Amino acid sequence: MSFAGPATTAPDAALVTALRRGEPDAYEALVRTHSGRLLATARRMLRNEEDAREALQDAFLGAFRGLAGFDGAAQVSTWLHRILVNACLMKLRARRRKPEHLIDPLLPRFLEDGHHVTHPQPWAEPADAILELQEEREFVRAAIDRLPECYRTVLLLRDIEELGTEEAAQLLGITTGALKLRLHRARQALRVLLESRYARGQA
Repeated sequence: MSFAGPATTAPDAALVTALRRGEPDAYEALVRTHSGRLLATARRMLRNEEDAREALQDAFLGAFRGLAGFDGAAQVSTWLHRILVNACLMKLRARRRKPEHLIDPLLPRFLEDGHHVTHPQPWAEPADAILELQEEREFVRAAIDRLPECYRTVLLLRDIEELGTEEAAQLLGITTGALKLRLHRARQALRVLLESRYARGQA
């Protein structure tokens, strides 16, 4: 599978050529260059160090085996990121140790006339500014972790990993319409979870 993106850079092309030739230092260079960023992604998605490292190893092995299918239409980093995300999704599908929680209790509540039961309070700072604050990231991360897995995964793929709607839907095996609905509900629920901390005058 190929992914649209910036054309392969000259250093990328040289590395891919070396990998295809079986040069001994090429695989080590690939791992050394990209493992840090990929491991951070795996940790965000899986929230388990052992699973994250296993997914990273699976991704590099998959990339090495799939070199023949890499056509240079995207940067190596983009290609590896997609393989890693897919490896993480496979881990999540295999995990399924406990039943999924419902998202409804986390969503805003409405009266019969369509008005909010509790009117949403404006936040003291824009959401994007809050996310940039180092000291707040763990709180936000914990709130994301409270979302049911299928909603949390959609939120991570679209808003954190910045995958496109069609690509994320394809990886999850759902329609784009279903993905958009899950993303909307996940964002609503996350706002409710964060509101008590970030509503103006309540922080």
